[in-house]
Amino acid sequence: MVRTLLHCVILAFFGAIPLLSQAASQPRILVHGHRGARARRPENTIPAFQYAIGQGVDALEMDMAVTKDNVIVISHDPILHPPVCSGPKESSVIHELTLAEVRQWDCGKVQNPRFPTQMAIPGTRMPTLDDVFQLAPTGKFDYNIETKSFADKPEYTPIPEEFVKLVLAKIRKYKLDQRIILQSFDFRTLVAMRRLAPKIRLSALTEKDPRDFAAITAEAGKAEIVSPEFHLVTPAKVAAAHAAGLQVVPWTADTPEDWEMLIQAKVDAIISDDPAELIAYLKKRGVR
Repeated sequence: MVRTLLHCVILAFFGAIPLLSQAASQPRILVHGHRGARARRPENTIPAFQYAIGQGVDALEMDMAVTKDNVIVISHDPILHPPVCSGPKESSVIHELTLAEVRQWDCGKVQNPRFPTQMAIPGTRMPTLDDVFQLAPTGKFDYNIETKSFADKPEYTPIPEEFVKLVLAKIRKYKLDQRIILQSFDFRTLVAMRRLAPKIRLSALTEKDPRDFAAITAEAGKAEIVSPEFHLVTPAKVAAAHAAGLQVVPWTADTPEDWEMLIQAKVDAIISDDPAELIAYLKKRGVR
């Protein structure tokens, strides 16, 4: 009886070793705070970025627009409008306004109804890229910055080459080359950055392209990263991307069910509106 019991214990112990080894071999999944942390703070604002840094994100994800006086500001949409920003007009194109005019808009006054856990912070102004880069000494995180450039709406931004030159000047000013990922749906900006600064990491954003991820990045300045809408992710496509030397960083996943699917697919990072909850979930799953 004792011998049988001991035998079972030994089998159980050694049988658990492959499971432990499997957990240990699962790569750590990084977390990118989408627009900072828009589930918790007004999107693309200093409060959102500070919150995300405090939660321990690996990267701040954000979007860039350019004012009439060639100042890079942080905004997802090229047009200012509620509920994200409230101002003197119903809406205004950022590229038609000076920075001083953009700063007349309050980008924290109204809680975004899509995110009931978001805290409104009245009086919050749209930050510049300078403002955001000045946060660099406050933590060890990367910047995942997107050029919001539109081939069908050239009036919204400078031409791709000029846009990238403005961005690169700020990167170099703050000596952040090693901490930058430049992402875009407009691959013209990625190609331009590869030409100007070959060592800056590039990420090809895609929403509907069904092709293999390597085929997409080949057209995006040979980007090192592919960033698909998360429903495009499958284990096979991630494995093929890894075999091609690429990283896979899907957007924007906000529920445990979606996080679990991406964990099983073995993605490299996840972009989320609620980075604190994602970090807690990944720790619980043993992949952070």
